[in-house]
Amino acid sequence: MNAPARILTMPERLRLRVEDFVLLADSGAFDAYAKSELIDGEVYVMNAQWSRHARVKSRLARELGNVLEAIGGELEALIEVSVRASDHDMPEPDIALTSWRGDRDVPVATVALVVEVADTTLEGDLGRKLRLYAAAGVPEYWVVDVNDGRILVHHQPGAESYGSRRAVAFGERLVAVTVAGLAIDTGVLAL
Repeated sequence: MNAPARILTMPERLRLRVEDFVLLADSGAFDAYAKSELIDGEVYVMNAQWSRHARVKSRLARELGNVLEAIGGELEALIEVSVRASDHDMPEPDIALTSWRGDRDVPVATVALVVEVADTTLEGDLGRKLRLYAAAGVPEYWVVDVNDGRILVHHQPGAESYGSRRAVAFGERLVAVTVAGLAIDTGVLAL
């Protein structure tokens, strides 16, 4: 039997579920955009990335991949992969370190570290995305602030934020807090 419909006395925002978002994406609804994400049930689309953003992301992904290969283990650096963070959240971080080897979206429980590169998106990356990753339990979150030449390292996730944050300037050595043996030379990020 069908469940009775709720009677609404006030308009409500309809939050898409990940399943709804995937159906829309698979049908081509977002093909005109370079990137689409589901954040708190809302679809966010962005146009193409500029070269500065892409260059920093590529250099960092290469550096992370090389270090992960050298230290061994199961983690792999994936670029712009969809991460299922909750029933209403499927962001596509610039880089995710994960042990996932399956198909389609990456379960957040397999993610050790997420990186967002910010040249025009700093406010959102330190706002709604930070809250999303913290609430989902992502152990460590890096925001690469291209404009100020620094990486903001967050760890100790909580319900609404991270308990600890520090800044590492481009050119300094960055040692991950939650991934043993992961240390990178951030000098490769300076443009």
